[in-house]
Amino acid sequence: MKKPGGQLTNRIAVLRAERKMTQKALAEKAGVSRQTIISIENRKYTPSLKLAFEIADALDADITEVFQYSKPNGGN
Repeated sequence: MKKPGGQLTNRIAVLRAERKMTQKALAEKAGVSRQTIISIENRKYTPSLKLAFEIADALDADITEVFQYSKPNGGN
């Protein structure tokens, strides 16, 4: 039986803009490449749990403010 997957979204670009932070600056603070940040922002790459926490920390935000997960069929 196939297990349905949920949707992980993020507000990285919005939070960066609010903090006047570039992708490069965020990448340096989180210890990753700028391309990694771009890929996560564009939902082409799902970060590990550790990296998600590092990005949230670099943005000085709670992880739930940065990343949201929604279950299939509109559930939470």
